This record gives sequence, C-alpha cells and structure tokens, in this order.
Amino acid sequence: MTDHQRPIGIFDSGIGGLTVLKEIFSRLPNENTIYLGDTARVPYGNRSPETVTRYSFENTRFLSSKDVKIMVIACNTASSISLSAVRKSFSVPVVGVIEPGAKAAAAATKKKKIGVIGTEATVRSSSYARAIQAIDPDIDVFSVPCPLFVPLVEEGWTDGQITEMVADRYLADMRGKDIDTLVLGCTHYPLLKCVLSKVMGNGVTLIDSAIETALEINTILDSKGLMNIPGRPVRHEFYVTDSPQKFLSVGELFLGRSIENIEKIQLEMEV
Repeated sequence: MTDHQRPIGIFDSGIGGLTVLKEIFSRLPNENTIYLGDTARVPYGNRSPETVTRYSFENTRFLSSKDVKIMVIACNTASSISLSAVRKSFSVPVVGVIEPGAKAAAAATKKKKIGVIGTEATVRSSSYARAIQAIDPDIDVFSVPCPLFVPLVEEGWTDGQITEMVADRYLADMRGKDIDTLVLGCTHYPLLKCVLSKVMGNGVTLIDSAIETALEINTILDSKGLMNIPGRPVRHEFYVTDSPQKFLSVGELFLGRSIENIEKIQLEMEV
C-alpha cells in the first residue's frame, strides 16, 4: 500500500464521530477510512481526565497498528482532554475537533459573542473558550453542558416536542447572552440542527465541527501530498468494542448509508 492509499483513522467514544466520517465521505470521497467506536466504554463525557486520556491512547494505538496516514479524534471530550498528549506520542498528524470549530466560530461571529454547547467534560475543560480566545481575546464565550442531547440522538429523537423542550430548557440562558454564533461542541449535536436553529432563532449561526474537521483533514493531506489517487477502489472499515447491532442501526442513521466491514475487537489495554 502506497502512502497515498493508507487510510484515514478516526475514533470516537461511540457513534457520534460518524458525523465527522460522513463529512469525510462527502469531501474526501477517494480516501480509505478506518473508524473505531469505543462502544463498550461510551460515554466519555462523565469520565475523569486521566481515564479519557488512557482510552484515547488505547484507541490511537489501535489505529496506528492499521498504518493510518492521519488520525482524527472525532470526540470533543477526548479532543479537549488528550489531543496534546496524543500528538506528542505519534508521528502521523493528529486532528481534533476543537481547533477547527473554534477557528470557524471566531471567523463567523460579528458581535464577538459565541455560545458553546457540549458534554459536561468538554464544557468543564474550557477547551473551546481557550481556543477561541487564543484567536481573538476580545470574544466572549458562554458555555452550557447539554448531557441529555446524546441519549436523545441515540434514541433517534432528533426532533419533536420532547427534544425541543429539552433544548429550550438548556438554551434559555444562552438566548439572553445576545450571541450570534453557537458551536455544536459534541459530534452528536449536528443531528439536532433543526431543533437548535428553531430554539435559537435565525440570527444565530450554528458551527458544525464535523464539517470544519473534514476541511482541516483535506488541507493537511493536500499540503503533505498524501491525497489518495482517484479511480481506485475505496474501502471503509468499522471496528467497535461492544456488540455491533446498535452501532449498525443508529450508525446508518448518522451516515445515511449502509455500514459494512464491521468487526468487534478488544483493545490492548495500557500496562
């Protein structure tokens, strides 16, 4: 396998990172991919930083064993906590979802008031606020954890009265901050765009980190001359650490296409 043909490796705590993979499919259709969903240990959002970092290293070691040419931490929690440590330990480029989303948000805001929603761990880490204010220290960032959004999405409740009521409750204070930009700081949240737009109103731009991450991957591969050559067969592999059944049913909803080549694995634990 040539360097061009080597796959893009993506991991997430479960299925949320499939929103990133979907954007990779859309923008990089010639690339081979390997997706790892750590479904046995989902969610990461309520884990300690030490535990999330350990999980991240176990996931990235698995992807590294598959000779990937770039690794994507398609999990906001893992990106916010372990990205720096992972980058120092592997020779291939490692992309998280925080920095691309922060850049897009800073470029989009006119009022210099940005909202961020995510898991409790992502919000507690202040990673988006730091990344945004590193670009422009005059931007005010308001963050709110929305832990119920993940189970709602995984149950397929991406719209309807219950989901709208939950979103309205979470975002009530955010609406009073006069923000004009809202970062969807969890890879599940793009599936709630319609509800979030309705609750926040037309004057608020939603930043989908999945889209921005795919664009960042494109930029890196192009700059390093690692884009795959068009016209060759493309393979997409999926690995999970628990039963594939639910991953398949919900994951196909996320991707909008069938999932094949899926295998249950046991990760090598750190010693």
